[in-house]
Amino acid sequence: MGDIKFGTDGWRGRIADDYTFANVRRCAQGFATYLLNQGKRGQVVVGYDRRFGGEYFAAAAAEVLAANGFQVLLTQEATPTPVISYAVVFHKAVGAVNITASHNPPTDNGFKVRDEHGGAIPPDGLLEIERCIPEVQGVKRIPLDDALAQGAVVYFDPAPAYLEQLARLIDVRPIQEAGLTILVDAMWGNGAGWFPRILGGGKTRIIEIHAERNPLFPEMIRPEPIPPNVDAGLARVTEVGADVAIFNDGDADRVGLGDEQGRFINQLQVYALLALYFLKIRGERGPIVKTLSTTSMLEKLGQIYGVPVYQTGVGFKYVAPKMLETNALIGGEESGGYAFRGHVPERDGILAGLYLLDLMVRTGKSPSQLIELLYAEVGPHYYDRVDKRFDESQRAATRQRILDARPSTIGGLTVTGLDTTDGFKFSLADGGWMLIRFSGTEPILRVYCETTQKDRVPAILEDGLRIAGLKD
Repeated sequence: MGDIKFGTDGWRGRIADDYTFANVRRCAQGFATYLLNQGKRGQVVVGYDRRFGGEYFAAAAAEVLAANGFQVLLTQEATPTPVISYAVVFHKAVGAVNITASHNPPTDNGFKVRDEHGGAIPPDGLLEIERCIPEVQGVKRIPLDDALAQGAVVYFDPAPAYLEQLARLIDVRPIQEAGLTILVDAMWGNGAGWFPRILGGGKTRIIEIHAERNPLFPEMIRPEPIPPNVDAGLARVTEVGADVAIFNDGDADRVGLGDEQGRFINQLQVYALLALYFLKIRGERGPIVKTLSTTSMLEKLGQIYGVPVYQTGVGFKYVAPKMLETNALIGGEESGGYAFRGHVPERDGILAGLYLLDLMVRTGKSPSQLIELLYAEVGPHYYDRVDKRFDESQRAATRQRILDARPSTIGGLTVTGLDTTDGFKFSLADGGWMLIRFSGTEPILRVYCETTQKDRVPAILEDGLRIAGLKD
């Protein structure tokens, strides 16, 4: 049946190629064996997104978990990842399986696993799950109808508990009565309907687009809240007179932001704004956890407000354990996923969107004015990223090529250091950086940069591609 490898956030594959019912069942058996080997018994939450066949793949996973002695709480409809994660904590379950490929192209689906905290499982745990995945003949299974009749699988609605949790974390009444016009782009995913449900009934108007189920994701390459996928939504901002645009990815664990003029506010700016919101506006204190691919503005804010900043590898399999270890105020990564203290150590694009709206209301500032407020604290920072597909067979050669490059300058800036914790992060003389890193979920090589000199961005990215051998 072939090897199954868990990347940054679980396993993803191409539907009907390697992502089949047989392989989903194998993954479910591997996860069940992993939990049993750890001495964990009880309930497991299973959910899914709006991709092709999601509910049927979720049922297949539920059949296997039930046959291994777990009671499965199966969501009754497509459900945001953060809602699934909170259900784990609320029901004191031992873990979760989430059938989603998040922001991947429409051809793909995925298999995410979560621990008893509702967070990502650390790398050593993912490796152990891989080792536990059997061939197809080693899979236990009970038909769904039988499992339902026996109570081994139970359909449930995780929404009420999650909404009660949101009410403990944020008072949305000021947002409801602010009279804002908010454009919400659900990107055809699980976030559809949640902002109207949470913020409806007041003076604020919610205009939702791309809210139906359509696994082809029209008007975007993939449901990832970055350009060019957000372009259609941003174009609607000025058409409808919106004050802000909120984007959620396919499973609603990430957030994107557009300003009142239909301009994209990048993920690094959003993370810094969220940190500023907690530190300056709410007056809270606590550690910040960031991946090495996100903004150095966080270190500057940490110095200003006297809080430690911890850097990890890319992915919540690194961020979540560090948040739990340090009782972090906030944790996040460059992809637009952010987690918060008092909640679950998991990205939550719905809660992050509410916090950003609360920041607008509390300060009385538009999104573009919030960027001015941020830069008044830490100075301007400029970011961009280029993704390039590469031949997987050339991974080792590409890695060696980057190591051998030893550039003295990148984009005209002196290289001051190299961090190989996760990829190749070159520190630059202006305090910025350039990172070359292989995706953990797709055959894609990413080149990222952040700099305080806007005109340097294209040259830094070009040098990164050249170092990786992807540009002459």
